[in-house]
Amino acid sequence: MTTTIYIPRDSGALALGAEKVAQAVENELAERGQKARIVRTGSRGLYWLEPMIEVLTETGRIAYGPVRPGDVKSLFDAGFLTGGQHERRLGEPENIPFLARQTRLTFARCGITDPLSLDDYAAHGGLAGLKKAIAMAPTEIVAEVTDSGLRGRGGAGFPTGIKWKTVLDTAADRKYIVCNADEGDSGTFADRMIMEGDPFVLIEGMAIAGIAVGATKGYIYIRSEYPHAAAAMNAAIAIARKAGVLGAKVLGSSYAFDLEVRVGAGAYVCGEETSLLESLEGKRGLVRAKPPLPAHKGLFGKPTVINNVISLASVPIILAKGGAFYKDFGMGRSRGTIPIQIAGNVRHGGLFEAAFGLTLAEIVDDIGGGTRSGRPIKAVQVGGPLGAYFPRALFDTPFDYEAFAAKDGLVGHAGIVVFDDTADMLKQARFAMEFCAIESCGKCTPCRLGSIRGVETLDKIALNIEPEKQIELVADLCDTMKFGSLCALGGFAPYPVMSAMTHFPEDFRPSPIAEAAE
Repeated sequence: MTTTIYIPRDSGALALGAEKVAQAVENELAERGQKARIVRTGSRGLYWLEPMIEVLTETGRIAYGPVRPGDVKSLFDAGFLTGGQHERRLGEPENIPFLARQTRLTFARCGITDPLSLDDYAAHGGLAGLKKAIAMAPTEIVAEVTDSGLRGRGGAGFPTGIKWKTVLDTAADRKYIVCNADEGDSGTFADRMIMEGDPFVLIEGMAIAGIAVGATKGYIYIRSEYPHAAAAMNAAIAIARKAGVLGAKVLGSSYAFDLEVRVGAGAYVCGEETSLLESLEGKRGLVRAKPPLPAHKGLFGKPTVINNVISLASVPIILAKGGAFYKDFGMGRSRGTIPIQIAGNVRHGGLFEAAFGLTLAEIVDDIGGGTRSGRPIKAVQVGGPLGAYFPRALFDTPFDYEAFAAKDGLVGHAGIVVFDDTADMLKQARFAMEFCAIESCGKCTPCRLGSIRGVETLDKIALNIEPEKQIELVADLCDTMKFGSLCALGGFAPYPVMSAMTHFPEDFRPSPIAEAAE
């Protein structure tokens, strides 16, 4: 029996030295005259333990991590190939507390299968949803997705089924499926993990969407900072096309659907759906006014479904197991699971997929393990650079779209960035305005100029120039940007600023020492 060793090729693991570890393992095998099959996988999402490598033993897979190239020789000396004891031994991956507490539906195969093996994908439940979809009427597929309660995982939380039904009901000679993989929020990496670790699930989800609404062509718009994800998706698309999963007859059916990857040019605003469409058409990424909605007049003026990677990657299991199965997870109007990405100053940074409903305290304290610095947590920012800062007083908030909205926050793409008590929230508020000013497409005045005025006004607060007057002016600016901006970039920039001023007012007033110095 040939021993199998699993080593991640996920770019997060590569950044932590996975390629050097893989080379060290190959060299050690050669030097000892031993044979083993090395499978390069995605990551399981436990980034503080990466590179985490696994070996298949008679009793199952055994994990070791974080493994450095210098650990490899001692691993082999300890009987690594048969699951031997070593200081880096973690045991069975599924029993690691961080993994054991998860409900992995969308990420069920990530870190387990060979991302570019269609046979491996099918052996672990892949293509079951697409096979069911082929035997269903388009209206039945849309109804199943609607019944599941799936909402957009990119940030807006709009019901996926309603969007699909709108495109299905709109008559046109051509329709498109567009995947928004322009994952630009700070502290987020779920889209990248799926594309690098389980690309076929995104392909399957997009093919189901195409059949459901009558689209024959799809595009995956990937941010330029994700070269490994783009390479993985292109390779997977070629494999799927060759196997008949994509093409003129999807899995031998009468449905046609094909995919292409398009790489963006680094603009954050192209994460907004209409800016993305402009970029995809070869134009400058400027926000379009609505109406018309993309569902009526989208890519090249045709009806278009635009969904986030995780939204589309969640579709196969909904079709395979039914909308009722998926809807059984979650709370309120937030159904199914959500891949929570824990980052920043935190001990256990990584991806945690769970049903909606966990509180921030559970996520940050219990699952994340508190701050890496060991200092008290001051704030967490949820939902990317445009998300609100929540103080510990709001840590009883459940992870739910409506619960966050009630506290003037956003779930967004479910990224959580942790800050300890050394964080200066005035500087964080300034960063939000500066970020908006840099990334604004410039089309609307509230975003283009409001963000610049915001930076200038916050700088005056830092210099103690009439702070109370400036705070009032910032609040007025935020109100104008929130309700007057054309898209969410300018509309959401006030969230981090206002939450910082509301929950951490002491950081916006001069200290007694500074006043005394004057």
